[in-house]
Amino acid sequence: MKYVVEVCAGSVEDCVIAEQQGAHRIELNNAVHLGGLTPSIGTLIEAKKRVNIPIIAMVRARPGGFFYNEVEIETMYSDAKELIKHGVDGLVFGFLNEDASIDVETTTKFVELAKQHEVESIFHRAYDRANNPYEAIETLISCGVDRVLTSGQKPTADQGIDLLRELNERYGQTIEICVGAGVNLSNVQDIVTNTSITQVHSSFKG
Repeated sequence: MKYVVEVCAGSVEDCVIAEQQGAHRIELNNAVHLGGLTPSIGTLIEAKKRVNIPIIAMVRARPGGFFYNEVEIETMYSDAKELIKHGVDGLVFGFLNEDASIDVETTTKFVELAKQHEVESIFHRAYDRANNPYEAIETLISCGVDRVLTSGQKPTADQGIDLLRELNERYGQTIEICVGAGVNLSNVQDIVTNTSITQVHSSFKG
């Protein structure tokens, strides 16, 4: 079984250390303590110079919820285009409507941008705030999203094992599932064993 370890990085130094320690992929953020915001273009440029593993980047204009106004969406779309221009390997985003359903229009817009430039589209843990996990993941599949990052709609992934296992059984052949939130060295083996999900996401900082 091939496992993929994705490291949440908040700086160029984090990226370098992640690769040195055997990470397979990096999710680059700014303000990790706020749940992750769009990194600066300079951070991406310098990270790409120094590491060879794929770097996907958060596209998130502000902390808080995942229902955005038109200006925020256009700002993130501009950010996404700049990230692509400077070599990002994937876009990480999450858009919900006011009723906590998936914002299909905006999600599709970002997926199409990613596909146009042959980079990945990843829906982040906004999924864990969606009002119906089954309807939400089916919507993401219909939008063409490549991967979803989830804790099984629980605060931490080890609490969400039952839903994670079910999502993987029902949808894992159609959309990639990556487990994140509270994943660490002490629980990662239990999580992957009990869900059969082969991709994990963590900062591994404690």
